[in-house]
Amino acid sequence: MAAPTERTPGERIEMTVSRRDAGALTAALRDWLGERVGASEPPELSGARMPASGGLSSTSLLFEATWRAGPTSHRGAYVARMAPEEGAVPVFPRYDLPGQFRLIEQVSARCRVPVPRLRWNQPDGQPLGTAFFVMDQVDGRVPLDNPPYVFGGWLLEASAAERAELERASVNILADLHAIPDPCDAFGWLRPPPGTTALRWHIDQQYDYYRWALAEDGIEIPIIARSLDWLERHWPAEAGPDVLSWGDSRIGNIIYDGFTPVAVLDWEMAALGPREIDVAWFIFLHRFFQDIAEFFELPGLPDFLRRSQVERLYAEFSRYELRDMDFYLTYAALRHAIVMARVKRRMIHFGEDQVPDDIDDYVMHRASLDKLLAGTYAWD
Repeated sequence: MAAPTERTPGERIEMTVSRRDAGALTAALRDWLGERVGASEPPELSGARMPASGGLSSTSLLFEATWRAGPTSHRGAYVARMAPEEGAVPVFPRYDLPGQFRLIEQVSARCRVPVPRLRWNQPDGQPLGTAFFVMDQVDGRVPLDNPPYVFGGWLLEASAAERAELERASVNILADLHAIPDPCDAFGWLRPPPGTTALRWHIDQQYDYYRWALAEDGIEIPIIARSLDWLERHWPAEAGPDVLSWGDSRIGNIIYDGFTPVAVLDWEMAALGPREIDVAWFIFLHRFFQDIAEFFELPGLPDFLRRSQVERLYAEFSRYELRDMDFYLTYAALRHAIVMARVKRRMIHFGEDQVPDDIDDYVMHRASLDKLLAGTYAWD
C-alpha cells in the first residue's frame, strides 16, 4: 500500500464533495415542494445541510419540511439526491437519477431488502438544474469511510457478538437482493446489448470508465492495465446466473439501528451480473480498510468480514456455492483501483493532494492488487 501523504492514523481527510450552496438549494426546493404536496402556503424548510460523511459521487441534501394542505399539517425529514455538478469533477461519467429512483422502487416491491421510503421524483432537472429525487431520512448509524471504521467508532467498540450479528444481517441482504426473480425483466434497462453476456458487458464498462476517468487525459496507470490483462487471461469458464447487482455493496452504504440494517443506500453502480460481483466487492472493501489499519500497525478488525466467513454465510443464506472468487476479488480490487485513482485525481485538482512520483501510486492499494495478480495475497 502506498503511504498516505503526511497523515496520521484515523485522521479525517478533507475532500471537496460539492460547491453547491445548501441555502440556495433549499430556496429552490421550497416552491417546488409546495406544488408537489398541494400546500396552501409555501412550506417551511429548515436544517438544510450536506452530510459531512457523505460520499463523493451523488450529492445529498438533508432537510426538514413542514406544510399545511387544507386543514392538515404535515412534517417530515427528507433527503434530496442529485447528480454532482460538472465543476465538482464527478467520480463517474453518468448519473441516472430517474433510473436510481425506479430501481429503488422495484427493489422495495420485490424483496425484503430495506430501502428508504421514496417520496418524489423530478427527472427533468427543475428547479435544481439537475435531475433529483427525494426520499425519507432514516434514523440510524453508518460505519464511516472517512476516517475508516477500523480506526475507531461504534463498530470498533462493539463486542465480537454484536459485530457477528451485524455481519450475518448484512450478508443476508446480499442473498435477499440476489433472490429477486427474473431480474432481467424486472430491471430491463440494465440489460447488456444483445449478444453480450452481463459479465462481459460489466467488464467492458470498466474499460470505458478507465479511459474516461484517467487514460484519455494521459494518466495511464500500469497496474490497472496489467489488471485488465489479467482478467482476460483468467476469465471464468462458466459464469453463474445473472442477478441484480447492488454494485457498491458494503457496510458503509447501510444504515443500522443498533446492529440491524434498516436502509440500504447508494445504487448508482447497480447492474446485472453474476452474484459474485457483489460478494467480492463486499469482502474486498472491508479488506481495503483493514490493510490500511495494518499499514499503520493498528489491529483494526481482522476477524470481521473475513473472506471465508462471508462466503460461508452467503452460501448458507442463498443456497448457492460461489464460483471463481479469486477472479471476482481481483476484479473488485481493479474496480476500486480505478475509482480511487479518479478520486485522487479530483483531490489533486482541488489542491487536496499532490501528483505522485510513481504513477502506480494513484492506486492506494497497489501493493494488495500486486499480490492479487501474483496469487500471493493472504486472505485468511
